[in-house]
Amino acid sequence: MENRPRILFFGFSDVGYRCLKLLLDKGCDVIGVFTHDADPHEAHWFQTPESLAKENFIRVFKPGTLKTEKWFRKVRYMKPDLILSLYYRNFIPEEIFSQARLGAYNMHGSYLPAYRGRAPLNWSIINGEDHCGVTLHTIEKKFDAGEIVDREKVAFGPDEYVGDIQPRVAAAAVRVLERSLPSLLAGVPRLEKQDESKASYFGKRAPEDGRIDFSKSAREVFNLVRGVSRPFPGAFAEIGGRRYTIWRARPLEDFKGGRAGEIVSREPFIIACGKGALEVSECDESPARE
Repeated sequence: MENRPRILFFGFSDVGYRCLKLLLDKGCDVIGVFTHDADPHEAHWFQTPESLAKENFIRVFKPGTLKTEKWFRKVRYMKPDLILSLYYRNFIPEEIFSQARLGAYNMHGSYLPAYRGRAPLNWSIINGEDHCGVTLHTIEKKFDAGEIVDREKVAFGPDEYVGDIQPRVAAAAVRVLERSLPSLLAGVPRLEKQDESKASYFGKRAPEDGRIDFSKSAREVFNLVRGVSRPFPGAFAEIGGRRYTIWRARPLEDFKGGRAGEIVSREPFIIACGKGALEVSECDESPARE
């Protein structure tokens, strides 16, 4: 295929891997892959675009930051026609994304304009939503605020865990990219402005953010448990000198008795909440950390 647009790929995680595979399977000209390593506390549960790029003899770059003249010059030298960012976590400066003559586009893991920022799926579950989604949008200076090319909702039930939902989000991202790809390569995508009145923003999560506040309701505590369960670090609490990392549970919303955070039963394992209680079916127990 002659005169194929030159695609510069920025990506990470299972979405990055699967979307890069889509591009390669379709015979796209991927001229380089920018990626990064996982966070130290992060479980390595996904295949990476780095491994796929190396298998296909595509150059891989892993800069700690793109905000240097070195990388501005490097991208100018590579002459990309199209820039695609698929779950790439580092900031892409305007000096880089403006160089693609066909535009630069990012895949975000929410149904924009809701849940801009980091960890949108985790936050959606924690906040008791019934859906998340993926959105392909233009890259601008402001995070996740660009015009929308395409998006797709991913619905989930009130008892589903993040590890069950994440594969559906990744599959939706691949579908959105596949639908959008012909118009992106032709330089004629249909764009829709985001409704700023419906925008929300949430920040990065760290393992410590999984600490359980048992003064909250059983449903709120359960939403935290399922929102940060495997493959994420898990929700945890320290009770009576022991640390409990809770992976699976169910809310007992009509339960009465016990103080918030008190273990009221061992068989079954029940911890009282501010309203109701949490019945724990799977957890790890260890001495509390000092």
